[in-house]
Amino acid sequence: MFNYYRKELDWGGRKLVLETGKIARQADGAVLCSYGDTIVLCTAVGMRSAKPGQDFFPLTVNYQEKAFAAGKIPGGFFKREGRPSEAETLKSRLIDRPIRPLFPEGFRNEVQVIATVLSHDLENDPDIVAMIGCSAALTLSGIPFFGPVAGARVGYIDGQYVLNPTAAQAKTSALELVVAGTIEGVLMVESEAQELSEEVMLGAVGFGHAAFQPVIQAIIDLAEVAAKEPWPLPEESEAHKALRARVDTVARPALTDAYREPIKQTRQDKVAAAKVAAAEALAGTPAEEIGYIKGLLKELEADIVRNAILDTGLRIDGRDTRTVRPIVAEVGVLPRAHGSALFTRGETQAFVVATLGTAQDEQIVDALAGEYREHFMLHYNFPPYSVGETGRLGSPGRREIGHGKLAWRAVHPLLPGKDKFPYTLRVVSEITESNGSSSMATVCGASLALMDAGVPLKNPVAGIAMGLIKEDRAYAVLSDILGDEDHLGDMDFKVAGTEQGVTSLQMDIKITSITPEIMQVALGQARDGRLHILGEMAKALTGARTDVAATAPRITIINIPKEKIRDVIGTGGKVIREIVEQTGAKIDIEDDGTIKIAANEITKAQAAIDWIRGIVAEPEIGIVYTGKVVKTAEFGAFVNFLGSRDGLVHISELAQGRVNKTADIVNVGDAVKVKVLGFDERGKVKLSMRVVDQATGEDISDKVGPKGGSGGGGGGGSARERGDRGGRSGTFEGQAGQGDQPEG
Repeated sequence: MFNYYRKELDWGGRKLVLETGKIARQADGAVLCSYGDTIVLCTAVGMRSAKPGQDFFPLTVNYQEKAFAAGKIPGGFFKREGRPSEAETLKSRLIDRPIRPLFPEGFRNEVQVIATVLSHDLENDPDIVAMIGCSAALTLSGIPFFGPVAGARVGYIDGQYVLNPTAAQAKTSALELVVAGTIEGVLMVESEAQELSEEVMLGAVGFGHAAFQPVIQAIIDLAEVAAKEPWPLPEESEAHKALRARVDTVARPALTDAYREPIKQTRQDKVAAAKVAAAEALAGTPAEEIGYIKGLLKELEADIVRNAILDTGLRIDGRDTRTVRPIVAEVGVLPRAHGSALFTRGETQAFVVATLGTAQDEQIVDALAGEYREHFMLHYNFPPYSVGETGRLGSPGRREIGHGKLAWRAVHPLLPGKDKFPYTLRVVSEITESNGSSSMATVCGASLALMDAGVPLKNPVAGIAMGLIKEDRAYAVLSDILGDEDHLGDMDFKVAGTEQGVTSLQMDIKITSITPEIMQVALGQARDGRLHILGEMAKALTGARTDVAATAPRITIINIPKEKIRDVIGTGGKVIREIVEQTGAKIDIEDDGTIKIAANEITKAQAAIDWIRGIVAEPEIGIVYTGKVVKTAEFGAFVNFLGSRDGLVHISELAQGRVNKTADIVNVGDAVKVKVLGFDERGKVKLSMRVVDQATGEDISDKVGPKGGSGGGGGGGSARERGDRGGRSGTFEGQAGQGDQPEG
């Protein structure tokens, strides 16, 4: 028999509801969490035993969005949800990061947590709802979990912190910060900020932590009536204690010596040799204990590295806790790329390339909240050779997507608006070496590559990764951490920003929580390191280049009246296709009449601009234009000019002297030069050829006689015989406000 339980509270001006016992009752823990009209089903299931020899904790978190949640049918041929989107992957990581540290040390049973979005009200983002629901499901499941945790989103609007801002409020916020933690402290932070100070960022973390305490209490209250019996935790046996002591005896001396080696590859070789020697010394150990021994060796490595730092103040590579590794920054390293940079910091190196495109290159994102276009993309790749290993190359994994998004958040606030720099931007970071903080190297390289491409960033941006070693007796905050310090330490704290302030902050804690004091020390130390890195980057490039690369497309923006848009597009897109085909330019037309013309050559862009202006320009009395005869009649010829504009040259205005037949002077297809005489009562344009020198385009009104007279010639003969060229391209020789009539 299943029992139904419900807990609700008012949180941030909206109702948060936790329900269990009604849906997914065969899962170890299942909670339906709703906030507003956003509803997420969260489940947790664990295996009762670990796989033999397993030496890691196999936790999987899957966040999935169902299209029906927003009343949509999935796009694509199959019309069903497929592989996780980038947004779903990022939100899976967002939930994973705060719950992972709260499982017992040495717990190796497989655990799967699934969050399924069932309803989305398009105001409240499901990620916070999913995080709370997953924490509640784990707390109720009986699976060993030292929670609960909760999370909150924090905005910063008009100098005030805002809890869980709506989608409309988020558009005006200078900060988007997600913080998660327990009653005791913070476990995870992720943010994007508009160059805010460290004090504002720290205040936002504290505000969020205080704001979600009622949510944690609600989960505890629900668990008191609905939680299953907790699983028993296995205690370390006497045999395992003896094995622990033996591993320490046989491996500590060699591992201690290995971690005195400052060069990563040499150090790894020594560590590997020490482990091989330990395995040989422990020969005869049962196979099922191999995974346990691997865990003991990792614990031993952590003990050696951590205590050496706390005791001596010196790290694996001989640095103190605040020193940043040597930096070399280079730009313009690829001759054909629009912008490129090679950023090297110690044994970490990022090869970053920026490419400029047009609006046609924007990424179309089919999100649950609706389709939108993204004009800035940052892709991070981590090939196995960067750490001296072999491996499979394929689609990006969760780590690559997460690191790329972190760098994206760091750079995004500094980009110019599309009205000032109308390019689509793609940055690709290839990590060619890695020994700690390749995501922050990507931030530095992306800043340099974009500026090398001529993108006018508001300010250069740099990033640094901080670490933490915390024991009961002391703690140490480490600037610019190595890979081993990240692996064996207690915190991964990444801060990116400019000289003015922070643009991105990401923190993951591997212990139960950290204090505000430690966060304040880390932020201050990170600022010092960031300013140092910016100084090193300035040796390569201090700001954006004054112009884009010669290989990049040139984009020109013009504006036309909205009622003229259909004339430029033409029936079925005929006109715009012809312009593109004839000029080789790319053209994007927006609903407000803004037109962006892009071409690799200025002449191509100018040809397209002239063509469009010819289409939308209004004929002006007294101005001479180039046109093409499109129809002849007994009473005269119809001439097309200014794109789609037609006018009539009466037979009396075709040439000097008497004209018997229109065909004696012009035929369909002839290019002619005409002067606008005026408009009839229906608004039709009246043109004249006889007052224009057809060879030069000169207005000779003052030199010719009256209609039908025998006054001075205007260059008789047909335009076809003179070889003039023209066409529907609409090249025009004058426009409103011009005092001269230049050649088209």
